[in-house]
Amino acid sequence: MRKRLMFVDDDLNLLMGLRRSLYPMRDQWEMEFVQGGQDALKKLDQPFDVVVSDMRMPGMTGLELLNIVQERFPQSVRILLSGQSDRESILASAAQAHQYLSKPFDAKQLISLLSQTIALGDLLSNPSIKAFVSRLNSIPSLPSLYFEVMDALRGSDPSPAAIARLIASDMGMTAKILQVANSVTYAARCEVTQPEQAVLRIGLDTVQSLVLSVSIFSALSPRLQADYSMEALWQHSNSTGAFCGAIARAEGIGRGPLGAYVSAGLLHDVGKLIIAHCDRNLPCAISKVAADGGISTLKAEMEILGCTHAEVGAYLLGIWGLPFPIVEATAWHHHPSDSAATDFSPLAAVHVANVLAGREHKQSTFADEEIENDFIERIGCEARIRDWTEVCEKLGNGGQNND
Repeated sequence: MRKRLMFVDDDLNLLMGLRRSLYPMRDQWEMEFVQGGQDALKKLDQPFDVVVSDMRMPGMTGLELLNIVQERFPQSVRILLSGQSDRESILASAAQAHQYLSKPFDAKQLISLLSQTIALGDLLSNPSIKAFVSRLNSIPSLPSLYFEVMDALRGSDPSPAAIARLIASDMGMTAKILQVANSVTYAARCEVTQPEQAVLRIGLDTVQSLVLSVSIFSALSPRLQADYSMEALWQHSNSTGAFCGAIARAEGIGRGPLGAYVSAGLLHDVGKLIIAHCDRNLPCAISKVAADGGISTLKAEMEILGCTHAEVGAYLLGIWGLPFPIVEATAWHHHPSDSAATDFSPLAAVHVANVLAGREHKQSTFADEEIENDFIERIGCEARIRDWTEVCEKLGNGGQNND
């Protein structure tokens, strides 16, 4: 069945240009090109798989339109087109959009983004995922501390002292951020004992990622059985996040976008927490099926649940409205070749970082995977694997000193 896409802009010339650019996709996509938000509302009598809207339009802004789409058809993927001058206002307010695309853009870039978006939508429409998530008594909410820290970070001049005071209000968060700041990842030359020192050492972008991941771990981990190593899962996730940051920096990713890479690494296994939150006996049951059958954890999850922790995690992060690249990286971090990605992104960084972190920990839960060379070649990064491995090894033998 062809996917239904709607493109909304008040600029008729831009719409005509989009129609010409996307003409090669007409056999795969059923596309509507609509001038303005009001006319778009008239066509929302049935859901679209993807709605793409310009940010600035007279009468109804793109954010207002996407908010209505979200209310009527929450399953629709929402993409916002923006000029560079719109970025600050978008980032400050838009849980309404899954993705942003800055103008100007070329047809190849747009088709790539839409293809990836649709592929992820297909993955998350798996009835097994929805059936599993429906077994939860309630979908865990994002922690309030995360929102407080995000509000502080969005200020015109974020203060490390103010961020540190928020972190200090949570004992578990304080312990974890000090642990990370004193780890070999950050080449500590002297002991860090105060949250403000930790914030200064690891940087505000990484603080944001840590606050989110630690809060989720803290909220969900009490349901894990004692013999399911919470510390091992945190250690692996923390190492993967650090490796993602190192790989991204090696590819010239700046401090602003770097946070998405670190967050993706920290959160890539959040589905394991959700599985345990649903039924505390499931992690051990999955491990037993894997061991008894000599199969991977992923295959054991499919046998028991009909879906994997990667898919469950991506579904939850999507519900929470996290940035699309983080959701995408979570969904396909084991098998990125199944995605539609064609360029370096958090997905590539997480896939490689996950494998390297698993090798360093030498634990069967994390160490039974290989890098998908076909995918690395597809994104044009086959010559970069050695460099990525070296920069990760420089983070103190690739691991975190979390004892």
